[in-house]
Amino acid sequence: MDDKNTPKNTPKNTPKNTPKNTFQVVSEYVQALVSAVLLAILIRGFVFEPFKIPSESMVPTLMIGDHIFVARYKYGLRIPFTKIWIKEFDDPQRGDVVVFNFPDDEDIDFIKRVVGVPGDRIVIKAGKLFVNDKETLIQDFYIKGQNAQNNCVVDLTDNSKKVVPNPFKKIPYFSKHRLFQQQIETFESGQVHTIQRSRQHPVEMEFETIVPARSYFVMGDNRDESHDSRFWGFVPRENLKGKAQYIWLSLNHEQTGCAYNAISPRLLPNIRWDRFGREII
Repeated sequence: MDDKNTPKNTPKNTPKNTPKNTFQVVSEYVQALVSAVLLAILIRGFVFEPFKIPSESMVPTLMIGDHIFVARYKYGLRIPFTKIWIKEFDDPQRGDVVVFNFPDDEDIDFIKRVVGVPGDRIVIKAGKLFVNDKETLIQDFYIKGQNAQNNCVVDLTDNSKKVVPNPFKKIPYFSKHRLFQQQIETFESGQVHTIQRSRQHPVEMEFETIVPARSYFVMGDNRDESHDSRFWGFVPRENLKGKAQYIWLSLNHEQTGCAYNAISPRLLPNIRWDRFGREII
């Protein structure tokens, strides 16, 4: 029989809620913080790592102020903060944009484009690039200036609009574009990307090499203003950190008045809004 003094719909022997003491509260916060730190380490170590473009060596593909995500898992899994592979996956292909530990100072990260893979014969002659005795196809294109509708990007000449493939038509505007000849480069394998050559100081070096096993020959897309494999050698596979995948933020350090819409000139005017989420190719 129910106790007459027990309120209806109230279970018997229900423990009272006791307030947490200071130790329990602190312990829960510490556990949450440790979990968050471990999750961040796992994501950064195995999935994506943020990287900021520090130089003009990859213009026009990547600009100073671009913040990108690097896919750490693309070529395999490494023990975080080491060069030890747990499992290797795909090998880098010609045309991949990769981030790696600079072989001459592994505390520094570099970003370049893979031009040669193991076994490739790389020849540079009179400024022209040959891979396995086949010259890469080069097509010049020309910039008129800032686009009138979206001055975050360049305005191409009418003939150049016919030459440049759609993925590359929105090239970011930069103040020094007149100093360079912009080009579309196509590897024999079919991979297409943009590069540029200096009009004033082209590097016309003669060069020949064979890419050794588990190594890669890399170059910057800003061909005459890039410190790359032509000068310091190959990138060992162990130095690879991942493949550059997407731009998640682009800051316009040139302050060239980039305005993607009516709001952006007044609100955060030095952001290249149209580069958000752009795939790196």
